[in-house]
Amino acid sequence: MISSTGPFPREARIRRSSEFREIAEVGRRHSSGAFVLIVRPTAGRGRRARLGITASRKVGNAVVRNRVKRRIREWFRRDGQALIAGHDAVVIARVAAAGLGAAETFAELSRVAKGVRR
Repeated sequence: MISSTGPFPREARIRRSSEFREIAEVGRRHSSGAFVLIVRPTAGRGRRARLGITASRKVGNAVVRNRVKRRIREWFRRDGQALIAGHDAVVIARVAAAGLGAAETFAELSRVAKGVRR
């Protein structure tokens, strides 16, 4: 498990655009008003969860988008790894994500991620 105070390690990230596309094409979508969570089981990488984040310019300026992405990464460090264990996940931030505080972001993402286990 990743420490909540440490960096976001490279092996926990989805970095290539081809991986983002593949997950978007074959993954299952779970959504809320502020986020879309797309997940697919990890392919031969054990049970370690990986995360990719997308926030378009519609979400806000660079400061707002980076704040939203930092909160998503922190949720993943704290709670997300356990909730989406064994899956690669892409979180797409919607415009409503910009208006959420940290606690609201964590609660919303946890609520969406609980649908993964069903």
